[in-house]
Amino acid sequence: MNDRLSVWAKNISPSPTLAVDSKAKKLKAEGKDVCGFGAGEPDFDTPDFIKYAAIKALCDGKTKYIASSGLPELRDRLAALYAEKKGIKGISADNIVVSAGGKFSCYLSIMAVVSPGDEVIIPAPYWVSYPEMVKLAGGVPVFVSASEENDFKLTPEQFEAAITPKTKMLVLNTPSNPTGSVYSRDDLDALMKVAVKHRITVLSDEMYASLTYDGFEASSPAGLSDEAREYTIMISGFSKAYSMTGWRLGVMCAPLDIAKAVAKLQTQTTSNANTFAQYGALEAIKDTENAKRSLAKMLESFDRRRLMLWEGFNAIDGISCRRAKGAFYLFPNISSFGLGSTEFCAKLLDEELVAVVPGVAFGSDANVRFSYAVSDAVIEKGLERMKKFCARL
Repeated sequence: MNDRLSVWAKNISPSPTLAVDSKAKKLKAEGKDVCGFGAGEPDFDTPDFIKYAAIKALCDGKTKYIASSGLPELRDRLAALYAEKKGIKGISADNIVVSAGGKFSCYLSIMAVVSPGDEVIIPAPYWVSYPEMVKLAGGVPVFVSASEENDFKLTPEQFEAAITPKTKMLVLNTPSNPTGSVYSRDDLDALMKVAVKHRITVLSDEMYASLTYDGFEASSPAGLSDEAREYTIMISGFSKAYSMTGWRLGVMCAPLDIAKAVAKLQTQTTSNANTFAQYGALEAIKDTENAKRSLAKMLESFDRRRLMLWEGFNAIDGISCRRAKGAFYLFPNISSFGLGSTEFCAKLLDEELVAVVPGVAFGSDANVRFSYAVSDAVIEKGLERMKKFCARL
């Protein structure tokens, strides 16, 4: 019966991160004491002030269709917020499209720019969904390995060397999933000079921009200059900073021609993102004091867990791990054990009930991804199990 499926359905790969999380949850449901490090979402509840705003919107009858691009007031405030926080000048609500999750914002942006046969440069390690989105648009993912020595960041020389007459887009993710690396303003400026020179659109996924540590601040290529802004599609949202993953709200900020194209695509797909959820998002932006307090509490926990896990990894013989500066992931190198990441993770789950994601899913078989969006107790127990497991290899 496979003949009835389209080439898109046959060629797309399922999300390995969701698969690991599902398997861990299944084992837990069977009564197993699993330490799950696979999930890519904060383990905090959505702040009450945001939930109450959505509840009020429901009670007030805010349950109908709205403009496909999103609530006008929300888009106005987002444009002002990005100008203030990210330095993205000269934008308005017309540059903003609210979609059903950051993943869908990325997908629509790629669909708006990439035609069949176009090449899209994706630095590896990469978030698992980028190559699949490019393939769904008929494009060709071109992977460029960013070295661990350079904190897994693409260099302008690597970018320039990968460009061909078919190159249409570069995908950047800062802070990064899975590595936690953060591009500095100077890093981005050097990359954008290459992009502007070759007229290449940059998809800048900044979903984790609020989650940075060690005094680092995330920059946006769209905020570097007017010229850089015209070649940047910035993706943001509410999932990570406000712990709203299940609300499914992503945001795209782009040059007008791309924003209009994305809005048109959205009219023929989801119509609009959830209406009453957008009122919760609006409150997250309006009530800045509550938002700051919620984020500060979450960041304090994430930072403590980050250091606990990082120090624990580097105390285990055979493991090396860079000190991530953002997001809530660490990407330790396990290559010294002579196992591929898939085999390493399978054995770790079977023998010690520790669930992590193989690095090969992100384009680096020498590493595995741990999320520290888990409790301190899970980290402590997971590290003990890791230490025993690695000692046997």
